[in-house]
Amino acid sequence: MGAIRLNKVEKWFGDLQVIKGIDLDIKDGEFVIFVGPSGCGKSTLLRLISGLEETSRGGIEIDGKDVTALPPSGRGLSMVFQSYALYPHMTVRENVGFGLKTAGIAKAEIDSKVNAAADVLKLDDYLDRRPKALSGGQRQQVAIGRAIVREPGAFLFDEPLSNLDAALRVEMRFEIARLHKSLGTTMVYVTHDQVEAMTLADKIVVLQGGVIEQVGSPRELYEHPDNLFVAQFIGSPKMNVLPCSVAGDRFSLDGHGAGHYPHAGSAQKPVRLGIRPEHMNIVGIDEGHCTGTIEVAEYLGADTFVYVALDGLDTVLVRISGAETVEEGARIGLRFDEARMHFFDADDKAVR
Repeated sequence: MGAIRLNKVEKWFGDLQVIKGIDLDIKDGEFVIFVGPSGCGKSTLLRLISGLEETSRGGIEIDGKDVTALPPSGRGLSMVFQSYALYPHMTVRENVGFGLKTAGIAKAEIDSKVNAAADVLKLDDYLDRRPKALSGGQRQQVAIGRAIVREPGAFLFDEPLSNLDAALRVEMRFEIARLHKSLGTTMVYVTHDQVEAMTLADKIVVLQGGVIEQVGSPRELYEHPDNLFVAQFIGSPKMNVLPCSVAGDRFSLDGHGAGHYPHAGSAQKPVRLGIRPEHMNIVGIDEGHCTGTIEVAEYLGADTFVYVALDGLDTVLVRISGAETVEEGARIGLRFDEARMHFFDADDKAVR
């Protein structure tokens, strides 16, 4: 079991408050990811759950038991860090089973647990190798295997893929997703990479300045962000934001055309329109919501990223199919998918 509850958790370092009264429920078996910019408190929050940092105020429960005052060893959790922290003189088998050996577990039981973990992680062929003979991804798998053999109530991951190159990160994302599906154990994972969050999480917790901005599934956060910060943090490339005005059921961009405004009955007054790069189309000069000039086109194979300097407004990014061709310097129109537009008020809150 690995249900975790945070009740008004705070963390202070002297006069500096870095975690500001967080309430959060993590269900048994969920894959929850903490994301946010550097300094938002995501790693500190993970360390509070693990017991590596003391909670200043509030409480932490695991499976209904208050563990706020317990040391890490009393919480039934396993943590995997970005540093593999493997013993170079030990084999993979010895590294994976080391924690069990120091706990006085019988050799036969250690061998059984190590073999089971190796089977899950596909490390069977590497058990007699030392870490220097492994790739970075394989070393991280050994670190995960060391956590698995403890049979924890939950796994805590602190940016485990940040030391890997791009290709290995993709491979390890798949391995971690497969591991969660195989074990069904609660996983709480910290990353600054929102692509990792979108591809792995059942539930994403977006943090900024020590507070939770929004909690939801990847699809919920992408399609229905609560505020401008979440809207621009989730989604890659990030959402374009433009000033707008509204009259009745019509919106307009400064110096450009108008379109349908779907929230005419709302008491909130929008001042900005958000539109994702993939929800804009290049059209004829007189056929769009706005006009501009193509500055740069980046061909990436499946996609092309087109930077368009809008007349009287900022440059926006448009994502089109790589099969399409565009000419830098061309004058174009841009048409928005009106069903996918987002509006934000003066306080950066989503208007719905």
